[in-house]
Amino acid sequence: MSDLLSKIDARTRLAGTNKLEILMFTLGIHPRTGRRETFGINVFKVREVIHTPPITRAPEMPESVEGMVSLRGSLVPIIGLSSYIGIKNDTPSNIMIVTEYNGHTQGFLVESVDTILRLDWSSMKVPPEMVNTPLGGLVTAVTELTDGRLVMMLDVEKVLAETAHFGEDEAIYRNVKPLGRQNCRVFYADDSSVARKQIARTLEAMGIEGISAVNGRQAWEALKQLADFSENSHTPLKNMVNLVLTDVEMPEMDGYMLTRKIKEDKRFVGIPVLMHSSLSGSSNQQLGRAVGVDEYVSKFEPNRLSATLARLLQTEQSP
Repeated sequence: MSDLLSKIDARTRLAGTNKLEILMFTLGIHPRTGRRETFGINVFKVREVIHTPPITRAPEMPESVEGMVSLRGSLVPIIGLSSYIGIKNDTPSNIMIVTEYNGHTQGFLVESVDTILRLDWSSMKVPPEMVNTPLGGLVTAVTELTDGRLVMMLDVEKVLAETAHFGEDEAIYRNVKPLGRQNCRVFYADDSSVARKQIARTLEAMGIEGISAVNGRQAWEALKQLADFSENSHTPLKNMVNLVLTDVEMPEMDGYMLTRKIKEDKRFVGIPVLMHSSLSGSSNQQLGRAVGVDEYVSKFEPNRLSATLARLLQTEQSP
């Protein structure tokens, strides 16, 4: 485990290269396949990997929340990924992956951890809709290892939304104010169905039209088409898109690479890029600024998102 943690420290060198490192793990024998499937989580979000300490179980906990533990004086909720996905183990999950999302720390119980794999986001493919739809979009990306195994990246934001109810409270949208501007359009890219839903609700409350993409590659192809149309029709590109909102983690092309491509293309001059991510640490924000991001805002905070959007869009409109 110490080798795993030493590799985690090197993660910040990957921004802007369209590369990532994933920690692979197993959850037990799947009842339908009869084998141990391999899952992955971005190392950016992993704080540590430890043996599971004694769990205190409280009454009336949400489904799949096993309880809580004390880590260096902080109470951390523990989520059983096996029970959440529907894999029943005869043996307890003795390994805990401690993660951080938007400043929230939680532990995920797993059967075992494998290794850290460095790869290119372009090798992470969007799963077939026929396969992923019954799972409710739980798997955001899939990659194939040299030994033929498929590694599935889980939408941890979906897990947290359904277990910890992050971003599910209707009250958090009540103070989102209309922008008061006509014909404003935001292009947003995020591989998480939960995040796309939250963005769409925020934009709707602001009176802004939204165009969505499920990853950076799809977003870039669509943005290039808009830029080409702008050139051919002599229509200002700002009449078609006023701001780009992007996640960081996305299959095929991540948000850092998408931002770099936008900022290197002179046709997009004056169109701000807002990075919207659960990777809320200061180091991740610095990485975003290094590739040209104009602003950075954490997920699950629609009021902060709307305020930042309003500020950038007002700046973009100014002569």
